[in-house]
Amino acid sequence: MKILAVDDSPTMRDLVSQTLYQSGYTQFDTATDGVDALEKIQEAEEEYDFFIIDINMPRMDGFELISNLRNMFDYMSTPIMVLTTERSNEMKKKGREVGATSWIVKPFDQKKFTDGIQSTLDYVNRNETF
Repeated sequence: MKILAVDDSPTMRDLVSQTLYQSGYTQFDTATDGVDALEKIQEAEEEYDFFIIDINMPRMDGFELISNLRNMFDYMSTPIMVLTTERSNEMKKKGREVGATSWIVKPFDQKKFTDGIQSTLDYVNRNETF
């Protein structure tokens, strides 16, 4: 499974990368914001199978990135897990409306994070969202 993790914080990108690697996910890339993510998607030799996206980022935020992904034929149904400090029901509702599959609030521990990935994949397999 090939994953793209998008977060403007270098510390968070490193933490996510380390957690993914320690959890057995070895094919992943990171991007600094939505614009960088779309560039990496266009340059990728193979499609991504899973996205981890922060909401609050410069140039293009997570909501706009998710909307863009959902408008791309290859990513209309690809699992998207939001990983953010945002916890309000209003923000989660907006996430659902633009096409997020699941939502995890930072900070996270490794088990919660990897369980979140598995739960997101399970939801997609059952055609559900958070």
